[in-house]
Parts: sequence; structure tokens; C-alpha cells
Amino acid sequence: MHSTTATNALPQPFDGALAADPYALYARLRAESPVHRVALPDGAPVWLVTREADVRVWMSDQRLSLDKAYSSSGYKGFSLPRALDANLLNMDGEDHLRLRRLVSKGFTPRRVEDLRTSVRGAAERLADALASHDEPDLVADFAGPLPLMVIGDLFAVPEESRKPFSQWVTTMFAPDDPREIPEVIGKIHRFFVDLVAARREEPGDDLLSALISARDVDDRLSEDELSSLAFLLLTAGVENVQHLIGIGLFTLLDHREQLDQLRADQDLLPEAVEELLRFALPNLMAIRRFATEDIEIGGVRIPRGDTLILCTASAHRDPDRYPDPDRFDIHREDKAHLALGQGVHYCLGAPLARMQIQIALGTLLRRFPHLDLAVPPEHLQWRTSWRSRSLRMLPVAIAP
Repeated sequence: MHSTTATNALPQPFDGALAADPYALYARLRAESPVHRVALPDGAPVWLVTREADVRVWMSDQRLSLDKAYSSSGYKGFSLPRALDANLLNMDGEDHLRLRRLVSKGFTPRRVEDLRTSVRGAAERLADALASHDEPDLVADFAGPLPLMVIGDLFAVPEESRKPFSQWVTTMFAPDDPREIPEVIGKIHRFFVDLVAARREEPGDDLLSALISARDVDDRLSEDELSSLAFLLLTAGVENVQHLIGIGLFTLLDHREQLDQLRADQDLLPEAVEELLRFALPNLMAIRRFATEDIEIGGVRIPRGDTLILCTASAHRDPDRYPDPDRFDIHREDKAHLALGQGVHYCLGAPLARMQIQIALGTLLRRFPHLDLAVPPEHLQWRTSWRSRSLRMLPVAIAP
């Protein structure tokens, strides 16, 4: 058993090697040790957990908390305004249960099913527009706008507000200059505050109206909780789905045999999406957690208050769990994955995310039977950070 505390000489694995091939880096770290004491690019010391068995168990262990109050180092993370910080990714225990119970009243299976028509309609409209280009960019022209259209429908965002709203969200996720981020987050926050006020005056049958009216005995969501929740659904529900549609399509185009099987039998799509969630998840890490007491993982002692990062992408390629883990295989028997969380923090929007990805890929395969990459795979540009990996562009050829 050993403990590492010196932070000034910590290894910094998230460098050029990560951008070149994250999975090769994780394979090396996983083979060396189940837990590593490393520094994030900003110098913050964290414990990185790499093996599937540990990641799965600790994702739902109550001794790790999402609440920043447990951090001994004054962890800040994204400095969101307080009104956007009261969300499910920053809390545990009673608060978390109360909020989750209220949210699930708005996020019913029926509401998700009702959205299926609007997701299909949005995917078809975007496919119509693609058809007029010889070599569209699937990221900008399809994967990017689709989840934003769905969120617009989910919150019943007025038509005239949708364009500026989309531009703010795009800037927040991929700014030309990082200094733009606080300003657009402020605009998005004000937008949600105004939208909540409008829905209080005149409720509709959208998710936001359902959340405003959701009560739990005498309890309801506070203003901060409502805007934080809308912001969480926006960030988690848009960015991850955008990236997965892009990377998912690239992965299929890069595995022609399986792509042909999917074209021949679209009933295989749900299976393919589960394997994509394991093989190509854009979120490389689960959200940071803090130890609420001294714990031990794989023989390594971790003091109370330290920050832990559970590496989902490493877990998904762990040969101790998945045979031949670096092979993409839609017929894989064990496709269980950790992409949507585990335990009390399992993703509330999971059914909606799955449905969007299935409809998006299904629409593209059906509408464009000759779809292919317009550039060699090695010419594609990736946006890679220690946290996530996504395609900057995906130029495709539509005609044979």
C-alpha cells in the first residue's frame, strides 16, 4: 500500500500523446497501475482510476461524492454562476434524490416517446438540406444542429430565439477565444430565467412547464434549480449527442463490413449504438468525485477530500472485461458499458440520447446509401482534451 502526496513532481500524462491516441495512453497507464496520482493540464492533482472493475464499483460507491464541499483543495472546476451550479452533477444525498425525483416527473417515458416524431422530423429536414451538397460537413450540417433542434422542441424555445440560442451554445462548446465563454454563459442564463418566467405566466406542454409544475409534497424546484437544470440538460444533452453522432458515423464508415450489415438490417441499430457508446464515447472521463473519507483502491490509499477521476474510456477498453476490446463489433455479446453512468447518478436523459443517436444514424444510412468519407481517415482533425474527444469536421461524399 502506498500513498503519493507531493504535487510538484506529478506526472502529466495528458500531453501530445493523448491527442495522438488516447487509447494507447490508457492501455499503458492501465497496465502499470489501477490508480495513478497525476496532474491535470492546469496543474491540479488528481487520482486517475483506469481499470473497468474499479471504475464500475466506485461510480456508485457512496464514499465518493460529486459535492464540491468535500474537496480539501477548494476545487473550483468550471466557474459557473451560482444560479447554474445548483444541478445534479454537483450534489448527492437528500438534495440529489429530491431534485432527481422532481425531474423524473417531467422526463417521463411518454414525453421521450412523444419527442420521437420531432427528432425524426428534424433529422429528415437536415437530410433534405444535405442532399443539395456534394460534400457536406456532417458535423456542422447534421450532427451539430440536430440535438439543438431537439432541445428547442423539448423546451418549446420560440422560433425567433432559436438561432441566437444555437449560436450561444455553439460558442460555449467551441469558442474562438476562451474569454468569450463567461459572456455567452451569462446570455444563456438570462435566456433561461426569461423562459422560466414566460412559462410561469403561460404554461405549455413542454418539459420546462412540467418541471415548473412538478411538486414533491410541499416542495418544488427553486428558480436556481430550474435554470441549473435547464443548463445541465442543454450541456449534457446537446454536446455528447452531437459528438456521438459524428464519431459514430465516422466509426461506421471506417468499418465497412458492419456498416453494410446495418444497411441491410436496421433492426441492428440499437445494438450498434450500445457498441458505439462503449467503443467511441466522446466523454473520456466521468465527472470528478471527492473522497468523503480515506479509501483504498487497488492497494493505493487515497486521503479524504482528494479528487478522483474515473476514466470511462480506459474502462471501456479493458481486456480484463471485454475480449479484444479495441475491436469495434456490433455483434459483441457483452456490450454493457459505463457511458451513461451507474447507480444514483445514472443519466436521466439516457433514453432520449439513445433515441436521437439511433434516429440520426438510421436516417443517414437510409437516405444516403452511398455515403462515404470525402477525405482519408488520417486527414480528419480531432479536438482532444483530457476530458473529451470529438471531430472538428466530417466531410462526406453523398453521391457514389
